[in-house]
Amino acid sequence: MIPDKCPSGTIYLFQIKQIDIMGLSNLGIFHTIIGVTAIVAAIVSYIRYGKIALSALSGKIYFYGTIITSLTSLGLSKAGGFNPGHVFSIIIIILVAVAYFLHSKKPGQNRSRYFENFLLSFSFFLSWLPTINETFTRVPIGHPLAKSPGDPIIGKTLLIIFILFIAGTVYQFRKQKRMNAIGMS
Repeated sequence: MIPDKCPSGTIYLFQIKQIDIMGLSNLGIFHTIIGVTAIVAAIVSYIRYGKIALSALSGKIYFYGTIITSLTSLGLSKAGGFNPGHVFSIIIIILVAVAYFLHSKKPGQNRSRYFENFLLSFSFFLSWLPTINETFTRVPIGHPLAKSPGDPIIGKTLLIIFILFIAGTVYQFRKQKRMNAIGMS
C-alpha cells in the first residue's frame, strides 16, 4: 500500500478519517457519548434514590460525565466562537463542583443536602437546554424535528422539562426534609 501525501509533500503512514455522523466532529461524537451516559446515570439515580446521589455509582458517573461533557463542549461550536452553550457549560461545572464540595466536605450537615440536591438537579436541567436544541435540530437525519433553536417544538419541550424540574425540586425538598427528620442524609 502506498502511503498518502498531504499537500505539503509530507508522507503519512496512516490516514485518520473524520467520521461524519450527523455533522458531528470526533470531539462532538465523544462529547455526545459521554453526555448521554451522564444523562442515563442521572435518570437511574433519580429512579433509585429520588435524587442524583453522589455516594452511588450512578451519581459518580453523572458527576464525572457531566464535568467531561461540559469541558468538551467548550471545544464545540456550530457558529464558531464563544456562545450561550459555553456559558451553560461553565455554570454547570460550577454547580456540580459546589454540589460535590457540599457532599464531600459537609456530610453531617443536613441543611447542605438541600443545596446539594438542588445544585445537581439544576445542573441536570441546564444540561437539557443545549441537548434538546442540538438533538431536535439534527434528528431524524435529513428531516430534523426543528429547523432552528427558535422552533416552537423546542420551546414547548423546554417548558415541559422546566415543569418537571420544578416538580422534581419540590419532591426532593420534601423527601430530604423527611430524611433529615429521621437522621438520614
